Amino acid sequence: MSVVSAVTREEAGTDAEAIARTAHPHIRSFSGRRGHFTAGQRIAYETLRERWCLPYRNEALDAAAVFGREAPLIVEIGFGMGETTARIAATDAARDFLGIEVYPAGVGSLLARIEAAGLRNLRIVQRDAVEVVRDMIAPATLAGVHVYFPDPWPKKRHHKRRLIQPPFVALLASRLAPGGYLHCATDWEHYAVQMLGVLSREPLLANSAGEIALGETAAQCRGFAPRPAWRPLTKFESRGLKLGHGVWDLLFLRRTGPSEDRARE
Repeated sequence: MSVVSAVTREEAGTDAEAIARTAHPHIRSFSGRRGHFTAGQRIAYETLRERWCLPYRNEALDAAAVFGREAPLIVEIGFGMGETTARIAATDAARDFLGIEVYPAGVGSLLARIEAAGLRNLRIVQRDAVEVVRDMIAPATLAGVHVYFPDPWPKKRHHKRRLIQPPFVALLASRLAPGGYLHCATDWEHYAVQMLGVLSREPLLANSAGEIALGETAAQCRGFAPRPAWRPLTKFESRGLKLGHGVWDLLFLRRTGPSEDRARE
């Protein structure tokens, strides 16, 4: 059975898609670094890709054909070494997960975890996330999107490379089914404040935390969410919290019904 549906990119076109196509043709949120492989990562990358990786295609993904069932689909963008991704998939067998990552070492690491844990509800696409979401995910089909600890690009001149920008958020919102969620997390305060502003201004999204107040620092803002139970603490995050470092979660929901229509007026 083919893993792509008959819904092509042209048939699934949206305003958000057009914005993403013009806003992200060259500016990428990742660099060309991180090329080092461990021996285990390389072996997994070379031997397991055909089993658990999906090729990038310019057609909407048929998730039911890929996973062999109808289930809610969650996309995770930039999964790093895949520790959190694998843990979430292992504890939520009722949902299917699609991880997107560009770095071969991270792909190899998650492939090894998938194989070791026998995870059947997790697949990988190694590609720029903007292209995958734009071209392979049909509108209003995702149950959720995870964006955990994306590169903060701390230098001001590099802020344009940050992943969470209005065009991409609009694209993500268009791919969420009504009631679906976008969950972001960062340990970089300036990025957290920017994320809150960008997400709050997207008309298709509503903040699950309720009242929103924007400011120059996280302490001046309202609208950050408690860490949901489904996002496990990493060792790195736990150490940072013990040292007093901040971590900010943002959980926004795709609007439904008449409120969605009003948001676009």
